[in-house]
Amino acid sequence: MSQIRMRALAGVVGLGLALSACATTTGTGSAGSTGSSAPGTAGPAGANPNATLVVGITTDPNSLNPWKATQFQAVNVLETMYNSLTQFDKDLKVVPSLAESWTTAADGKTVTVKLRQGVTFADGSALDAADVKFSLDKIKDPATAAVAAASLASVTTVTVKDPATVELTLSGPDAALASNLASLNLSILPSEATDATYATAPNGTGPFQFVSRVPNQSVSVKRNDAYWGDKAKAAKLEFRVIPEESAIVSAVQSGNVHIASLKDPLVAKTASASNVTIVKTPQLNYHVLQLNATKGALTDVNVRLAIQCGIDRKQVLDTAALGEGEVTGPNTSPAYKSDPNARPCPTRDVAKAKDYLAKSGKTNVVVKTIVSQGEYATSVNEAQNVQAQLKDVGISLELEVMESGAYVKKWVAADFEAAIALNGGRPDPDGAYSRYFISTGNLNKVAGYSSPALDQLFAQGKATTDYTARKEIYKKVDAELENKAVWVWLFTGYGYTATAKGVSGFEPNPTGSFRSLAATGVS
Repeated sequence: MSQIRMRALAGVVGLGLALSACATTTGTGSAGSTGSSAPGTAGPAGANPNATLVVGITTDPNSLNPWKATQFQAVNVLETMYNSLTQFDKDLKVVPSLAESWTTAADGKTVTVKLRQGVTFADGSALDAADVKFSLDKIKDPATAAVAAASLASVTTVTVKDPATVELTLSGPDAALASNLASLNLSILPSEATDATYATAPNGTGPFQFVSRVPNQSVSVKRNDAYWGDKAKAAKLEFRVIPEESAIVSAVQSGNVHIASLKDPLVAKTASASNVTIVKTPQLNYHVLQLNATKGALTDVNVRLAIQCGIDRKQVLDTAALGEGEVTGPNTSPAYKSDPNARPCPTRDVAKAKDYLAKSGKTNVVVKTIVSQGEYATSVNEAQNVQAQLKDVGISLELEVMESGAYVKKWVAADFEAAIALNGGRPDPDGAYSRYFISTGNLNKVAGYSSPALDQLFAQGKATTDYTARKEIYKKVDAELENKAVWVWLFTGYGYTATAKGVSGFEPNPTGSFRSLAATGVS
């Protein structure tokens, strides 16, 4: 039988408060830090330093530009090649990365960032403050269409003080900034980078450097021997595209693939070869029925409430994911966890759903819904279960199932009325949701909803450094999102890391990060 073990998710209290208005220096780190693995670790004993570690993935990355990567597996691939200013450790605490330290002024409006010395990009050029300014300015530029631009909303000016120092001028205190800066989507690129090179020739500061890409087949990277942290244990990584998770498990069993992240609990449970280990890790990402409140019948809050009340979330979880997870509200971070019962219909109430629908005055409601097939295994089952439940209410979901790349294009363009989605959770609620639900958020079009009240609440959340006060603010955010049935949050699940015999050193992370591939070896 396969070995299955559970990794407890450590509680996080006050995460993201590192840049408080009254703080001095926050965080310093040694050059031995390699993402989510422990700084300075020697790595797996007996690992072959010349080995190629093969990683199974189900979809081809939708982008090699870290500022635009939205697909989970694209992020995983790019994490091996890029760094941001900060990063999360395995306990979701913010720790230094390219920023060796940072100091916040007493009024919270200026952050001075000291850069790590001796860092080079894959092309051999040295990292300096000009690269940081270039990257942050480009991310903030609307023309870039960076998916995490809202994370820098408080940053008004980026100033180069000297080659190793950058000063960020803020519009006001930003308690979420240190946490937000850890995103792969805020990676630092060289100032010489152009739009043409972003997508075809990744050039980062990470433990691996780009070698080649064969569309729909593989992405290959090699050890960056000039990396500033612990050197990668494997000489090369090959991300091999295998569309079916069951086929990936077969490849792990045969030794053709060494490691993979699975999302289908049925596949994980039936991985029965003695040479496969399955590690089960609670995830911050969340399964959700996104409703675009700007389109069709969904512009009526009563229709959205009818949908919310017509869905038994536990039934979706049990049917699509074998009960492997828990029903959730908007915030999945342990420090800000939402009460999943704080909503108009904590449990399914078909009679109440029909009342809301009658109140809307609409009949024969049809909601066109996009569904991704390939990136994660439970999507179609989720969609079909929700579809069946809403039929009892008198609402028809018209499902359009498409491959992952086509889905992402429609999703980013907000070309849908509803979407079955698996969205990435964040340790800090601002990073998770401000880009969606503030009126100026760069993904607000995708979210389909904003309000002056939410704008004000998110602004308060950024400006407030007291953890207890912030928690109360985000409870109010939860209340509006749920009471207006903006989306229907369904459940959080687990990630399942499958490893072949001889593989060691990988540290699964609640964010789904693959940064610890650098510390992973195979004998």
